[in-house]
This record gives sequence, structure tokens and C-alpha cells, in this order.
Amino acid sequence: MPAPRYKQLVDRFAEQIRSGALPPGTRLPTHRTLAKEEHLALATASRVYAELESMGLISAEVGRGTFVRETRVSPGQGIDQSPTAPDMLDLNFNHPELPEQTELLRTALRQLAASGDLDALLHYQPHAGRPHERAIVAEHLSTRGLAVTAEQLMLVSGAQHGLAVALMSTLRAGDVIAADALTYPGFKAIAQLLHLEVLAIPAGKAGPDLMALDALCQHRKIRALYCMPTLHNPLGWVMPRAQRKKLAALARQHDLLLIEDAAYAFLADAPPPPLYNFAPERTLYVSGFSKSVATGLRVGYLVAPINRVASLQRTIRATTWNTPALLTRITCSWISDGTVQQLEQQKRSDAAARQQLARRVLHGLPWQGHPNAYFLWLRLPATVRAEQVVSALLQRNVSVSSAAPFVVGEHTPQAIRLALGSLDITRLESALYQVRAVLEAAECGALG
Repeated sequence: MPAPRYKQLVDRFAEQIRSGALPPGTRLPTHRTLAKEEHLALATASRVYAELESMGLISAEVGRGTFVRETRVSPGQGIDQSPTAPDMLDLNFNHPELPEQTELLRTALRQLAASGDLDALLHYQPHAGRPHERAIVAEHLSTRGLAVTAEQLMLVSGAQHGLAVALMSTLRAGDVIAADALTYPGFKAIAQLLHLEVLAIPAGKAGPDLMALDALCQHRKIRALYCMPTLHNPLGWVMPRAQRKKLAALARQHDLLLIEDAAYAFLADAPPPPLYNFAPERTLYVSGFSKSVATGLRVGYLVAPINRVASLQRTIRATTWNTPALLTRITCSWISDGTVQQLEQQKRSDAAARQQLARRVLHGLPWQGHPNAYFLWLRLPATVRAEQVVSALLQRNVSVSSAAPFVVGEHTPQAIRLALGSLDITRLESALYQVRAVLEAAECGALG
């Protein structure tokens, strides 16, 4: 028995896409044109495209059309995957590291081996961390303008775990949370896992559009807002103090829980006080030491109003029981002897140098970013498709991310994010010149 007509069309398109007969970025006929050409009902033509989209082979964009995706790249354009090829130039995933960090770890392990009370590290720890270590991290946060008690601070297994704990303990399946229209992919992954509905807030000049947020809150029951007020990923903004005050007032007006992600906040020079300071009774502050020290050092922290701590601790208990004692011991030792502060300062300088290099190589292109950020957002010309750029760069052994992993809502801008923190400076410069060459070829229509 032959397959239904629409299935035959799906198979034909799929074969053409996978064989390269329909290359990435190709605009497909409109639904009506396809229906007319293939003598189909409009609903059947729409069904063909819906199935191809569910297979990850095409993408539909409101007001622009339907386009072939790059099938050799994962649907998320690889933002959560490190390149597998040994010669790949990685502008996709950030793991900033300084040359001396390996020796710092070697020294720390020797000192730990010579210290007393090693037996304590073999035992279960308190769910929120040992009290004296919580106090050390709280004191560290005071240097960033965040004055909290050790009782308000919980140690977690990295900022991603802290974010998961914050969402799991405060929201339930079906709850609505707002977020920037472009936001951190790790947040999106947790929200999807927890079956939360995420609504997009468009961007203003230096932060979310608060008028749009207010209007949205008047029409929907929004429980929380996820935001990155200090060094936003991927756009690099730092929300001004006045806007933070307005956001705090808006949160009180609509009874919003604020979840403040400060993973990259250490890179900003003299930023405004954390959003937490403007609404401490309704803000959860999440960060960690993965970016400021090392990505393999899975130690983070979660700060909360005291009345929420017990619930958050129960979620920590249910997910990891406690942070690994060995890692928290090393981290707190490095905080106490000034190593963390030194690394943060060095990484600010390192990120600034990489940012300056990127801006020099990409001069004249429409980039957006913070002067100290380890990433840069690059808008593409209206005639250039992100999938084409990603594909062409992969052929040159350069890995980048399209806008897709960062998008909340339906509109996916044609843009790429460049991670600047994973290559040595010479290879970074080479990779950036490759990006420029591909973009210039794409604008001239030379990518095919």
C-alpha cells in the first residue's frame, strides 16, 4: 500500500535536504504555492511543512518564510556541545582559562593533603554547605555590593544547579515565567524540563522593556522573571541603576519573584548594585565560580530571603544532597587567600583584550557586546541566513552558535554569537578572520 501523498512529499523534501540538493538557507515555496504546485489542499501542504519542521530540517519565520536548516548541526546550533574535531576553532562554547590555573590547582591539592581534618571531607555535608564556608562566600559577595548573611546563602553544584534549584522550589508545571527575548540557553533547558511557560520580554536599550513587561503582567498571571541585569548573555548589557529600581517596583506591583543570574557579573567594572539590593524580599540571586575560576570547579551559590531558605534546601537535598566537600574546600581557600579575586581581575583584563581584538577584526560589522565580555553578538545582513554562516564556518573548522538557542518566543533573528574565551589569542584571531571572510562572502552571495 503506497504511503499517503503528503508522506511522499515529506520524504522527497527530506532526501533533497539531506543530500544537499536543497542547501541550508534555501527559501521554500509558501504553503499556498506548494499546495498549487503539488495539487494539494492548503491544510495538507501545511502538514508537510509541519512534519519537516518537527524533523529539524526546516525552520519557519513569521513574515519571512520557510527555510532549509543546516542538518549537520544540531537544532540548537551546538551551544551546549564542545566541538569534537581536535582542530576545531571553538567560538561556540566559553571555558575561559588562564595559563597559571593548573599550577594553582596543583599547589592547592598539595596544601590540602598536608592539612588536618581530611576525614571530614569524606562525609555528607550540610545540604546548604558548611556554615563557615557559607560565611566565607557571603563575605566575598560583600565586595560586590551584596550584603547578605551566611544563613541566606546556600552552596550549590555550580550556577546551573543553583538556577535549577531556584526554579524547582518556587514554580510548578504550567506556571508562567517571563524572560528576555534573547536569554541564556541553560535557563530555557530547565524551564522546558519543568514544563514552565516562558514569555518573551523584548529588549530596550540596556535591559528588558519594562513597559512591555508591565503590559504583559496585566494580561497574564506571571509568577516570576528571569533576568541577567549585570552583563547579559548574549547581548552584554548592564542594566542602569534607575532601571533596576523601576524593575523592583514593577515586581512588587505584580507580585513577581525575581531570579537574578549573575554568572558573568564579575567581568563588569563598577556596575550598579545587584538587583537583589532593590528587592531583597523577592529576589533569588544565583552565580558561581565556573567562569571566574574554572568551568570544572562546580561550586555555585544561591542567595534568598530567609523565609525561602528551607524550601530551597529541601530541593538541594533532593537533587545533589550537598556540594562536593573537596571542591568547596578548595574554593573557599582560594577566596580566603585572595586567589579568586586575583583570577577575576586577570580574567577581566583577558576578556577586555579579547573583546578589543574581536572589535578590531570585525570593524564595520554590526556587533553588540560589553567591553569586558567573553562573547560578542553579531547581527547578520537581511540577505544572509544564520544557517548558511554556521555551515560555511564549520567547513573551515570554526564552530559558532546561531541565535536559535538563545531565543524565547517565535522570532529568531539572523545573528550569531561568538564565544571569545576558549582559544589562545593567536588561534582566536585566526578564527575571527575566518568569520569575517565568511560574512563578506555571504553578503556578496558567494556562499551558494
